Amino acid sequence: MTTPLDTLLRDLAPRVLGVLVRRHGQFDVCEDAVQEALLAAARHWPTHGIPDNPTGWLITTADRRWIEQYRADTARRHRENKAAALTPPPADPAPARDDTLTLLALCCHDSLTTASQVALTLRAVGGLTTAEIARAFLVPETTIAQRISRAKQKIKNSGARFRPPADLTAVLHVLYLIFTEGSTATSGHDLVRVDLTAEALRLTRQLHHTRPHHGELTGLLALMLLTDARRPARTGPHGALIPLADQDRTLWDHNAITEGTTLVQHALRTTEIGPYQLQAAIAAVHAEAPTAHDTDWNQILGLYDLLTVTAPGPMVTLNRIVAVAMVHGPRTALTELTTLDLDHHRVHAVRAHLLDLAGDHDTARQEFARAAKLTLNIPEQRYLTSRSRPPR
Repeated sequence: MTTPLDTLLRDLAPRVLGVLVRRHGQFDVCEDAVQEALLAAARHWPTHGIPDNPTGWLITTADRRWIEQYRADTARRHRENKAAALTPPPADPAPARDDTLTLLALCCHDSLTTASQVALTLRAVGGLTTAEIARAFLVPETTIAQRISRAKQKIKNSGARFRPPADLTAVLHVLYLIFTEGSTATSGHDLVRVDLTAEALRLTRQLHHTRPHHGELTGLLALMLLTDARRPARTGPHGALIPLADQDRTLWDHNAITEGTTLVQHALRTTEIGPYQLQAAIAAVHAEAPTAHDTDWNQILGLYDLLTVTAPGPMVTLNRIVAVAMVHGPRTALTELTTLDLDHHRVHAVRAHLLDLAGDHDTARQEFARAAKLTLNIPEQRYLTSRSRPPR
């Protein structure tokens, strides 16, 4: 269970790391130094109390760790004179400059694979431990440790500089991936991984504070809020999946819906329209409907038409086909679905849903069974399997 101290340290970690990297470079060494400072704080503060300036305490402690490591390294390379010239700086006040965005951009450097970008972002900016990241993605801790180590080495070898990004595309993509994996986990016994959705929301909100007028960043934050607002109603007893049409909408977080809707409406009015804003607008239409029957599917279809132009992709096409079914009928949607050549459990699940709507229940059950075999997420698998069985 996350404690207030854990939350504080997680919030402060990217600020401290940003200061060190800006001061010294050497991302990998700085990241290790910050991790040691966080561990020291976790041991020291519960007994002696949180200092008046926790950020300065962490910066000073991490700086000393960095200097100790630097001196050890330079001694091995016979450069004691240069190392001896270094002296620990005085305790810094909380820095006025927030380097979180710059740090995020460094973690999302284009020399890294997407998996490495995600892992490094969660470790360096999110403050998650290697074990926590491994648990979230259901892979061995050694795999994540190697992924992070190689990522830091690649950044070092590429000569990447610590500077604010001109473009947020890669950063937003990584935050979106973290949230999406948490919102509907690729595999495992839980439909939702709250640790990932919460972390993606926290980082995106923190980033939005630095760029409040960035349209797509605003759209991404709105999308996360509107999607996460439905989380309390998405599962039933024992974690069973509840589809959108059957959810108890009184359980939705209406404060998050109000915030998300306000954000996306403002972004659509004042900035250039982008994919995250359009996805958030679609989520807002769903959220504003008091019942599934009241959903404005014509508006959703129009938004998907725009999204198909701005960010085409198989999942956008698939979601648009669902909207087509609700506006023009399942037979029209089934015809469009034949153009989507993708063997994915969601394609089979949508086809099954459309066949069911069209009255072809036997074929629908066969498609639900195919979908169940292709997903590794247990709640999804159980739901799809239940739909594949004939009625009693």
